[in-house]
Amino acid sequence: MKVSMRSTSLAVFGLALSIALVACKPLDKDTGKPVDGADDAPAVAAKGGLKTEKEQVSYVIGMQIGDSLKGAKDEVDLDTLFKAVRSTLDGKEPLLTQEEAMQVMQAFSTRMQAKQMAEFEQSGKENAEHGERFLAENAGKEGVQTTASGLQYQVLSEGSGAKPKAGDTVRVHYKGTLLDGETFDDSYARGEPVEFALSQVVPGWQEGLQLMPVGSKYKLWIPGKLGYGEQGTPGGPIGPNATLVFEVELLDIVNSAE
Repeated sequence: MKVSMRSTSLAVFGLALSIALVACKPLDKDTGKPVDGADDAPAVAAKGGLKTEKEQVSYVIGMQIGDSLKGAKDEVDLDTLFKAVRSTLDGKEPLLTQEEAMQVMQAFSTRMQAKQMAEFEQSGKENAEHGERFLAENAGKEGVQTTASGLQYQVLSEGSGAKPKAGDTVRVHYKGTLLDGETFDDSYARGEPVEFALSQVVPGWQEGLQLMPVGSKYKLWIPGKLGYGEQGTPGGPIGPNATLVFEVELLDIVNSAE
């Protein structure tokens, strides 16, 4: 799927570029077509050692193509790719028919999807094993408590307010990190707390927040099964079966289900 999406984005980029280039030429007021001889390139300021507009535009197109191929860079022979580009621009007969080209890309897409799925499953297995080892060690640290579900928490500061119940809407500040310390979400950095119903968040959050009186700050260790599970956040920072760490400050119960 990724391969076909990249191919589509390149096609869209090429179409947009051709439209933009036509739009830059003066148009005949009667026909609406570009005026003959009006395609002389204007003088431009040099950028990155690229002195002409042609060089700069060519480099930008190369950047776009290179970026689109990053995910498949080990699958692409650049000499053959450049050969095909030049042959196409020169109007030469292609080595493959449209039908053959489609067959090649369909087979390639199928193989890449299978490869990505295998890598995803391996990543999920490794994340689960890493999380289990971490939580087993973490459980013995001072102040860390483990619930029946496997959620771990530590009281950083205890408030004196009411505890939220399932279905309540709460206001919190929080910081979320992976086990390697990488921050993937931080309401403190945004300078604004977040409001949500407990039913809208992952099971580890639901359980952890119901342990906290308003005014408390807890540290939560949420195993993958109580977080984003085997899927993680597709295209996002949280991998499959990832154990997550949160510092959560319960500011208020905004709306009680009762």
